Amino acid sequence: MELAFLLKDIDKAALAVINSNPHKVILFNGEMGVGKTTFIKSLCAALGVEEATSSPTFSLVNEYETKGGKSVYHFDVYRLKSESEAYDMGMDEYLYSGNWNFIEWAEKIPSLIPDDYSIIDLTKAPDGSRKLILTNHSS
Repeated sequence: MELAFLLKDIDKAALAVINSNPHKVILFNGEMGVGKTTFIKSLCAALGVEEATSSPTFSLVNEYETKGGKSVYHFDVYRLKSESEAYDMGMDEYLYSGNWNFIEWAEKIPSLIPDDYSIIDLTKAPDGSRKLILTNHSS
């Protein structure tokens, strides 16, 4: 799936991603400041999360609950120094829970990624619009 959107249309783009049935573990790629966290906020809203969402840069993971009582996990592993830190916090349990897992900077934890996952690559165009490419990976 590939789409371009303006920030004012980010919620429509997030809904399109959810409606495309990606895997529940989604890795986000893109330069710092491209809007990964902002897009994840819109994904959470599309899934029915009503509480305020924010970047888990310092906590590593934020857990949200949808209106239907399902959990959504948002990871930012940028500050991890090793994969063992992710194991120590039990990240593998989150990833295999069957719940939505959105992960920024997943290249720091390659051994923890399940066999079935999706990737969202985000880039910013000179006009300020964003280009999103969603790919699914299965074992």
